[in-house]
Amino acid sequence: MSAKVFLTGATGFVGSAILRQLLAVPGREVACAVRGTSARLASDAQPVRCDDFAVDGDWQQALAGVDVVIHSAARVHVMNDTEQDPLAAFRQVNVQGTLNLARHAAVAGARRFIFISSIKVNGEGTVPGQAYRADDTPAPSDPYGISKFEAEQQLLELARGFAMDVVIIRPVLVYGPGVKANFLSMMRWLDRGVVLPFGAIHNRRSLVALDNLVDLVITCMAHPAAANQRFLVSDGEDLSTSQLLTRMAQALGKPARLLPVPAWALQAGARLVGRKALSKRLCGSLAVDIGKTRELLGWAPPVKVDTALQAAARHYQESLRK
Repeated sequence: MSAKVFLTGATGFVGSAILRQLLAVPGREVACAVRGTSARLASDAQPVRCDDFAVDGDWQQALAGVDVVIHSAARVHVMNDTEQDPLAAFRQVNVQGTLNLARHAAVAGARRFIFISSIKVNGEGTVPGQAYRADDTPAPSDPYGISKFEAEQQLLELARGFAMDVVIIRPVLVYGPGVKANFLSMMRWLDRGVVLPFGAIHNRRSLVALDNLVDLVITCMAHPAAANQRFLVSDGEDLSTSQLLTRMAQALGKPARLLPVPAWALQAGARLVGRKALSKRLCGSLAVDIGKTRELLGWAPPVKVDTALQAAARHYQESLRK
């Protein structure tokens, strides 16, 4: 019988993909924390009802006999937060709620706690020719990134007092079948033949295919060298915005209609219309070095970029036909 796994965020974009992979192993027992109805869960998973990751939530019964906890649930980053005190809201879920879950897991005898963090712990961007590394000094600048960093610190401190290991994974932008937000908007623009002003953007951005992230999470469940370590994860191939649009268009079977507008002009225009953050993502660089992940774990991304883009494109096109 395989080890029992407890997964949070099981109905989310990343969590649902982790769940599918966990259930692909015969005999593996999987329990999932879910909010509200559990109808969308795979039938072989055991749903555990939770309304929120409260500071005083009781996980004792849910975590009985659990060997590994994979914590992918979080209060996620949003472009326009309406909370009066965003940092306090992020801390309540991402720090205090996470630590409460982890303490219960440690007391229950869990062997390992895998925390899906964020590259925002490292910072908001890199300069050309440089890349973030897993053990760089963190420099989070927004409430979401700060909350993830504080959770990392407190999880590692907790691990010092228990037999439970902690593994921290910081993904970059995750894409794949069912992706939402800006990546979905990009596919829509390309599919409709919209002319886009990004033909002269020569930045470098790291991305990670959903299947590659899930593969690393599964690797970290049992790998002895993962204990109490931080890892960055990407596809191992950085793309400029122009390259990403061109290759995504190819995956969709459409031409990429790109105008070579200089980055400075795009950024100036974005500031005028209040979209500075979006222009920074499209024009700026954010590259990561996954050397530590490769060397310490012997891990390499199993899915190539173009294969992953094609999978995302197929899912998008199939969704249009439904």
